[in-house]
Amino acid sequence: MTRLAVRYPAACGGVLHCLKKRIGIIGGGILGLAVAYRIQERDPSIEVVLFEKEDGPGKHQSCHNSGVLHCGLYYKPGSLKANLAVEGIRSMVGFCREHKIDHELCGKVVVASDEREKKILEALAQRGSQNGLIGLKFLGSSELKCREPHVNATASLLVPEEGIVDYPAVMATIASLIEARGGKIFYNSPVIAVHTQADETLIIQTPRHEIAVDQLICCAGLQSDRVYRSLTGEHPPLKIIPFRGEYRKLLPEASELVNHLVYPVPDPLYPFLGVHFTRLVHGGREVGPNAVLALKREGYRISDFSPYDAVDALSYPGFIRFLSKNFRFTLGEFQSSLSKEHFLAKAKKLIPEIKQEHLADGTAGVRAQAVARDGTLVMDFVIKSVGRQIHVLNAPSPGATASFAIARHIVQEYVF
Repeated sequence: MTRLAVRYPAACGGVLHCLKKRIGIIGGGILGLAVAYRIQERDPSIEVVLFEKEDGPGKHQSCHNSGVLHCGLYYKPGSLKANLAVEGIRSMVGFCREHKIDHELCGKVVVASDEREKKILEALAQRGSQNGLIGLKFLGSSELKCREPHVNATASLLVPEEGIVDYPAVMATIASLIEARGGKIFYNSPVIAVHTQADETLIIQTPRHEIAVDQLICCAGLQSDRVYRSLTGEHPPLKIIPFRGEYRKLLPEASELVNHLVYPVPDPLYPFLGVHFTRLVHGGREVGPNAVLALKREGYRISDFSPYDAVDALSYPGFIRFLSKNFRFTLGEFQSSLSKEHFLAKAKKLIPEIKQEHLADGTAGVRAQAVARDGTLVMDFVIKSVGRQIHVLNAPSPGATASFAIARHIVQEYVF
């Protein structure tokens, strides 16, 4: 077992020996890595020790996504998410340019299909401007036809700052930089306990390690509420309900149907962006996702099932209240999972020419959606500190894009 004793200033023979502070991080997804990176950037003297339960970085939400760079169009002005989204995409793009990571600011077109959606789209454009987005533009029919000739729209908004990126390459680069600066990353190391000493030192235990730290930052994603309860002994103020998002691949012979990113106007009641078309950074196109209750927190197939996770979600009063208020929405998402025709109908709303033979089975991701006990979906980022522990309880999309900005916020506001 690895044992690293915590090191503090100590007086010896009249001489003060100021030794390094050590900060532990739970979670090797893109946010946990970004936090470690920002800590080292601000104070290179701090020792960073990161614990990840999987055998490599970002095995869950951070790599099971569409690889889109989101810039802050949708988020309520003044919210933490809105404040960090624009900074986040610019920081991420800067990092990718510096380290020559594949990315492209190809722009996104958000499409309204009727007059009701047109009004929502106009409100979104105002919101995006308030959040600091640059270059937002409503496209005329000829401009839209030039960019996306197969798209059907009553109105369309160009969001030029959005794009695509290779998130696994981003994470691999951050991990290498952390270790090059002297940080330690322990894979296959789930944290099983944290003990607070009389002097407030935290002793982190994994099956293979026992390491003392001065402060602990938890970026546990899909397990954030459980890690919070386990390590603090307190009931979390929310519960993570896993929603699986399923994608379908657009076959090469149909790739000309979409050029870049094409999104519908989202329902403002939900954080899900609806079935859309995405160009991938290494080629190819995909369509999706839907938003279906997953019966396993890390279950990427419809057949994946965990009795504990299923009962945990279905018995939660907040989810029961959400379901009772949003049964039609929930049923529609399940239909799009069980029926390829129903999924296709959502895609046809944007591109009427798409056919079932244009599509093949694709990938899936699981979104950690925080739900409050009253049944409301928690939209904003949620960060909570307990003693010397800092817990990121909710960091959904654009959590990956904004990871450097969220990490800077955490380091500035919470790290001592």
